[in-house]
Amino acid sequence: MTLHNGDCLEVMATLESESIDSIVTDPPAGIAFMGKEWDKDKGGRDGWIEWMASVMSECLRLLKPGGHSLVWALPRTSHWTATACENAGFEIRDVIHHLFGSGFPKSRDVSKAIDREAGAEREVIGTNPNARDGGGKVQVITKSIEADVITAPATPEAVQWEGWGTALKPATEHYILCRKPLIGTVAANVLEHGTGGLNIDASRIETTEDLGRVSPGIASIVRKGLEEGIRNVDNYSTQDKRLIDNSKGLGRFPSNLLITHSAECGESCAPDCPAGEIDKGQVYSPPRAEHEMTTSGDYKGTVYRKYEPYTAISRASTNVPSSYFKTFRYHPKISANDREDKNTHPTVKPTDLMRYLITLITPPKGTVLDPFMGSGSTGKAAIIDGFNFVGIEQDPGYFKIAESRIHNAGKQPGLF
Repeated sequence: MTLHNGDCLEVMATLESESIDSIVTDPPAGIAFMGKEWDKDKGGRDGWIEWMASVMSECLRLLKPGGHSLVWALPRTSHWTATACENAGFEIRDVIHHLFGSGFPKSRDVSKAIDREAGAEREVIGTNPNARDGGGKVQVITKSIEADVITAPATPEAVQWEGWGTALKPATEHYILCRKPLIGTVAANVLEHGTGGLNIDASRIETTEDLGRVSPGIASIVRKGLEEGIRNVDNYSTQDKRLIDNSKGLGRFPSNLLITHSAECGESCAPDCPAGEIDKGQVYSPPRAEHEMTTSGDYKGTVYRKYEPYTAISRASTNVPSSYFKTFRYHPKISANDREDKNTHPTVKPTDLMRYLITLITPPKGTVLDPFMGSGSTGKAAIIDGFNFVGIEQDPGYFKIAESRIHNAGKQPGLF
């Protein structure tokens, strides 16, 4: 483990070429988040992309051939991030979408804006249900977004535009999956450098379901293949291969969609939980056919069992839509225990999520680089699972937090 307090471009220039196996990082998004200087747009789209491309160019030099990167991006500027990675020489392989239920809408009320510009005073007609009592005084969770009270439009124009806003509630973040070009074939690259592939089996989605059935006529062929350790044989059908995978208890093939349950989820999902929303109204896919018989035993017809609501949090043994995706059972963004004391960083990532991402793209005991270390979420995750880690953070305060969290990571219980 090596931690650097400094500018990532300056620090990376001192590191050895092709010494890194993977990169998992959460760079600035270029939107001046919370007014932070480090998240400014560098003068606009072109300036930001040029700056980010210079960072990713150094990342490319440090990566071994075929090494993968997972680069966080806000949906609003993810095209900037992907363009910068591509301009630096990376191949864009995919985009992983992470769904969560914690986003707070940063929307401006159009009706209020109209009255404000007109100089009209709005009548107070109630208390904002999103406000909370803080020692006898009504407080709002985010004062820049919500008002303490509900007001009525004061002008005809404001009445016309009542209920209109300027932004959607954030519920997804992107991780740009990109790869340094191979030296030749995937096989040759993996054998020489240990990079170039994704760790599919270690990232599969747990399930107790039977993922495939085969006809009795070919069951013996499949069993023979299992006995001989044969996997993905050319003359096996896709269904047969799924049965072979399932027989080893590997689970479903990982997808480019991840879901995090809401903090309020327990025995059942909270109303704002993405997993619960996906599952609403469905249990069986497709519906189960049931034969109706007469009292004398004659066939009467076929009926289909109706879809039923399903909101239980346990997914692994249930055939529901969300069970096809990797789901995390912690807080929407990060729990207080995972954040740890005195961690003031505004965009801390959950450790279990980072562990999953690192495992997906990093060879066992490989070296992970995070040039935008922040409070050390990537490093903490890497150390827990036995990976080597190189982290860079320019802010001295965040660096101290990261240093403490990562040094303590070896004492953490399994979170994944």
